[in-house]
Order: sequence, then C-alpha cells, then structure tokens
Amino acid sequence: MPYTVVFTPEAEEQLAAIYRYIAAKASPETAERYTSAIVSYCEGMQFIPHRGTRRDDLRSGLRITNYKKRSVIAFAVDAEQVSIIGVFYGGQDYETALESELDD
Repeated sequence: MPYTVVFTPEAEEQLAAIYRYIAAKASPETAERYTSAIVSYCEGMQFIPHRGTRRDDLRSGLRITNYKKRSVIAFAVDAEQVSIIGVFYGGQDYETALESELDD
C-alpha cells in the first residue's frame, strides 16, 4: 500500500522561493519545470519511502536525499506517511536550518 506524501507549510514556502529564484535568474518556464520535478520526485516516495540517508543526529527520524545534486530534501517517514519537511536549494545550510527549527 502506498504511503501518503505531504509537504509541510515550510517546505511549500521553500519550493515557492526556489521557483521565484529560478524564475528571476532563468525563466518562469524553467522554474516551473524544476519545482514540478522536485514535487514529482517527492511524490515518488509513496512507493519507496526509505530512500536517502538517515540523519538522526539532526532530528529523530529525519532522512535526507538529493535531487539532481542541486537540492536537498529533508523528510520523515512514519507508518503511513512521508512528510516533506524542507527543500533546500543550491548549497543552503539545511543542517543549521533544521537544527534551529528544533530550538524554536
């Protein structure tokens, strides 16, 4: 049975920021293709949810995977759901961002 894939509001905002950045640097069409491909990649986790690398050192149950060596996707998996916690583009410091979320 496939898992449900959900995006946190933070991940949705990060995708929107990636879109705005690429649209400004390249074109809206390029931005749409790239961000849609990230969403499709994440939705593919419904069938293979335990991909990537465990990062329990940052947050219990956290997993990290890369998309095209340009984006880092942070997510967690429970019994029925994959939660996309963050999408970090172009070398953003995802470790510090995820650690600071825990301190809030």
